[in-house]
Amino acid sequence: MEQSVEPAAQKHTVPVIDRMMEVLGLLERRPDGMTIRDLSKALDQPRTTVYRILNTLQVHQVVRRDDDGFYYLGARLLQLAAQVAGSSGQVDIAALSQPVLDQLADEIGESCKLSVLDDKGLLVIAVSQGRRDYALSVTPGQRMPAHVGAAGKLLLSHLDGAELESRLAKPLVAMTAKSVTDPQRLRRELVRIRKQGYGHDAGEHMASIQAVSAPVYDRAGKMLAAISVPFLRGTEQERIDEIREAVIKAAKGLTAALKAQAIP
Repeated sequence: MEQSVEPAAQKHTVPVIDRMMEVLGLLERRPDGMTIRDLSKALDQPRTTVYRILNTLQVHQVVRRDDDGFYYLGARLLQLAAQVAGSSGQVDIAALSQPVLDQLADEIGESCKLSVLDDKGLLVIAVSQGRRDYALSVTPGQRMPAHVGAAGKLLLSHLDGAELESRLAKPLVAMTAKSVTDPQRLRRELVRIRKQGYGHDAGEHMASIQAVSAPVYDRAGKMLAAISVPFLRGTEQERIDEIREAVIKAAKGLTAALKAQAIP
């Protein structure tokens, strides 16, 4: 969240907004949450000042507070992230995807989610919970490395060469024994994924969970996001095929909706 500001520009900032951004920056680095006392100490600001900032941000759903008094980044940021990740600035992809995700969850009984790439990896921006027994829980705002999941690998497979190489230059951490951490091997897998048109997670993020994903494109044919469905390892292949076809159909439906919403 932090970025450098030219000295001349610093003369024309609003102090309370500066404090607000510092609060959000601290919460960004502390996904386990912070109390008013924690924030006041870290910012070297009076508790009353920090409380007023947090209360205002909470009203706008930019932060949320749990029953134990810990503050976290809020759901409103997911909507803003969707606008940035969508790169069009004209369509709220998270909101537009919700009925598509709900219909998919109703159809197959499994939970599903919409994910995008940002500079930190994969970000889940919209979800729909499954209705059947043993459907896995999905959470908006969840983050995970892009190289170890069905949605992340699918999104990576559509990056241009320079951006992909920049991401592969960073250490690829193994989450399970199935995780692909060798850049050359991952490049080969991404080529295969792009050709086949969907992604698959064979237990690379969590050993007991697999997933399938399908791409969502903008009007210009650029991949914006991925719809994915996680399911338990051991699911029969016939059922996996059924899920995959439903995910591909849903992704095509969201792509069509995005194209219809786009301003010429």
